[in-house]
Amino acid sequence: MKLTGLLARTKEELPGVNGIARVDRRTRELLRRVGPGDIAVLDQIDLDRSTADALVQAEVVAVVNAAPSISGRFPNLGPEILVGAGIPLIDNVGNEVLRRVKDGSRMRVLDGVVYLGENKIASGTVQTPETIADQMIEAKAGMSTQLEAFSANTIEFLRRERTLILDGVGVPELRIPLRDRHVLVVAPGNGHAEDLRKLKKYIAEHRPVLIGVDAAADTLRAQGYTPDVIVGDPSGVQADTLKAGAEVVVPAQPDGHAPGVERIQDLGIGAVTFPASGNAEDLALLLADAHDASLVVTVGFQATLREFLDHGRSGSNPSTFLTRLKLGTKLVDGKAVATLHRSRVSLGAVVLLVLAALAVVAAALLVSDVGEVYLDGIRDAWNSFVDWVKGLFT
Repeated sequence: MKLTGLLARTKEELPGVNGIARVDRRTRELLRRVGPGDIAVLDQIDLDRSTADALVQAEVVAVVNAAPSISGRFPNLGPEILVGAGIPLIDNVGNEVLRRVKDGSRMRVLDGVVYLGENKIASGTVQTPETIADQMIEAKAGMSTQLEAFSANTIEFLRRERTLILDGVGVPELRIPLRDRHVLVVAPGNGHAEDLRKLKKYIAEHRPVLIGVDAAADTLRAQGYTPDVIVGDPSGVQADTLKAGAEVVVPAQPDGHAPGVERIQDLGIGAVTFPASGNAEDLALLLADAHDASLVVTVGFQATLREFLDHGRSGSNPSTFLTRLKLGTKLVDGKAVATLHRSRVSLGAVVLLVLAALAVVAAALLVSDVGEVYLDGIRDAWNSFVDWVKGLFT
């Protein structure tokens, strides 16, 4: 007992940030397992915004990255978000940390050094607002190169998927009709839950078809809506959401393999596959367009050039630009729709306007001869009504 107490006190006295290590080279798998008090150990060059947002939401106490979080290719957003949230980011510690730190073990970080107990495992650079700002200045110079690479990738994507983009070949059929209807596509991007809340009036008035992309389907359900269609990897969506009756569309690789379809089979839910190399967000937009939706409103999609060039979009998702070009004027950002609905005249203002108009008419009648005639008529009608009521009790 005494030895155990001594060891416990020794662990408590070790300086630095202590937590349970969650280790995985596959960032997507890692994000599913991290939770409050964990230290995330990953290997992701150019840490992107969506990953950083997920880590902040998971309430991790530190992040250790085997790769450079900012490579200088373009100004990615992830490191700034993590450091801004007060989460220590130890950068570029090397791949050795992924081998030596076991998932679930207790670890700590101090001054850029990774420890298991008192043993030094690896070391890297502690990112601060100042170091990130300096690297962002240098990274902006790489944007032109990224744009050129994006252009080349877009042309290659069009070669591979021209029949899908131009003619809609391969788009699966849906049970729910979309023709001449509004469609609201919600993706799990930054601030999507708040943007969805702002569209409450729009949804109540227009009753759009609701399409949830990946975990955004859970957001729709959390806010009281039932998704009509779910597009994405089912392994990232809660079972209750998948069982709520939505049509499930699972993106498939060109060879036909659809990641996550096994979970659908385990739950006994029907699903269709969508073979294409585009990301789930873009496939949802193509789905709405191919089925002749009259308007497509997006929530949680990247909107700025910096977001557009963020990790996982600049090179690997050239479908983004072509998809938006394909939909053209029928594609509207949810923030714009929310702004238009907020600026519309409220019912209270309309009532006040009508009452003011009636007051003006009444005043005009009172000061004119015609008004006297109307008042005499009203007086006679009232007296007749009073006499009729009195007659009921005599």
